Amino acid sequence: MSDSDAHVLDPTILREYDIRGVVGEDFSAVDVGAIGWAFATIVKEGGGSRVVVGYDGRLSSPGLEQAMVAGLSLAGVDVLRVGLGPSPMLYYAGATEEVDAAVMITGSHNPPEYNGIKMSIGGHSFYGDDIQRLGKICANGDFAQGNEAGKIESTKVFDDYVARVLSDYRGDKKLKVAWDPANGAAGEAVSELIKKLPGEHFIINEKIDGTFPAHHPDPTVEKNLDQLKALVAENGCDLGFGFDGDGDRIGVIDGRGRVLWGDQIMVLLAREVLADIPGATIIADVKASQAFFDAITEMGGNPIMWKTGHSLIKTKMVETGSPLAGEMSAHIFFKHRYYGFDDAVYAAVRLLSIVASDDKSLAEMRDDLPQLINTPEIRFDCDEDRKFQVVEEVKSRLKGQDGIEVNDIDGVRVLNDDGWWLLRASNTQAVLVARCESNSDQGLARLKNTLADELKQSGIEIPDID
Repeated sequence: MSDSDAHVLDPTILREYDIRGVVGEDFSAVDVGAIGWAFATIVKEGGGSRVVVGYDGRLSSPGLEQAMVAGLSLAGVDVLRVGLGPSPMLYYAGATEEVDAAVMITGSHNPPEYNGIKMSIGGHSFYGDDIQRLGKICANGDFAQGNEAGKIESTKVFDDYVARVLSDYRGDKKLKVAWDPANGAAGEAVSELIKKLPGEHFIINEKIDGTFPAHHPDPTVEKNLDQLKALVAENGCDLGFGFDGDGDRIGVIDGRGRVLWGDQIMVLLAREVLADIPGATIIADVKASQAFFDAITEMGGNPIMWKTGHSLIKTKMVETGSPLAGEMSAHIFFKHRYYGFDDAVYAAVRLLSIVASDDKSLAEMRDDLPQLINTPEIRFDCDEDRKFQVVEEVKSRLKGQDGIEVNDIDGVRVLNDDGWWLLRASNTQAVLVARCESNSDQGLARLKNTLADELKQSGIEIPDID
């Protein structure tokens, strides 16, 4: 790449929270080199001079990492390479090494043909308008010029990262635990961790393999946890953990083979945090159960409902000083005794500690949670230029209606005597997202009908909701 070349990126890869595309179609090594150069330009504007870079286990990741390093160096920014590992290992390096920014090459939970980039500067998420500006720098060729290429170094943080995660384990009970890293980038870290944890551990799909031969690496889709459920059952485990492709999202199975979703996990984790920091602010996204917000209040905490998106949640944590936050997508962020980023391996250790320190099993803890009836997250296609309009139309019709409470922090979340329903536009895809929750079958049916009626008035046919 010539230092005078402008480079136009496919606009579809410039997402709200990160950069992501199909390698060889709309996302290439040349794109990544330009992105690295533009990102380094922004880092230098803020007075930064050193960036740490890591990559996940996808087949395309090593080559894209090389392109990123080359692009960063063109601007005269020094680069620290930490190699293959989960995104949280890169975040850990960003928090503990002398660097000004961090870049992770990762396709996260997407299919094998995808890859992408997650970025932060000064520990703050780089998203939204920042990403759009980066695209403009590339298109206009407004790159910073280094008097000489930046220095490139490599370091190993893997052992330190695993030791740091392990250091917060507590508990006396020796548990039987199942683990499924899903052939993702957390496989090696989990393998090393369980060698040092007490109890008996069973692991599958620990080999990092960017083709994801066992199953898709997304633990929020229940069928992707089938192998983990079988492992729990076969070995009589107390609980099991699954991970996504880059180790920042968690799946949890209790000893009876039942899934604990993101908001349920958060309630259990919040008890320990609120015991240590009474009255603390605990954040969840708009898709979380009302039971979560009620439980945090009952425990003396200050629950905040916020916008969906890991970058948005991280930013809100900094703003409010929250020690714990999470999403239904099972990104869980610990500032309590940790660094504030989403780390599924660390979240697993914290939950394991709670179970190992309590007389109750995880299954019994799950049984103690409110048993509400809800739909899964429903996603259905809607044109990119129409999806936000639909949400605005629904919100406009709901304004002033009696007997309901409308929260429009992120889409519309409507609360009434039956429970609540949510409609929001995805920030990353041409889809609308909906969810309903009630304490009765009849109430849930009424909520689903109301949601369907509202969408019909905007010309949208919603698929059947289970």
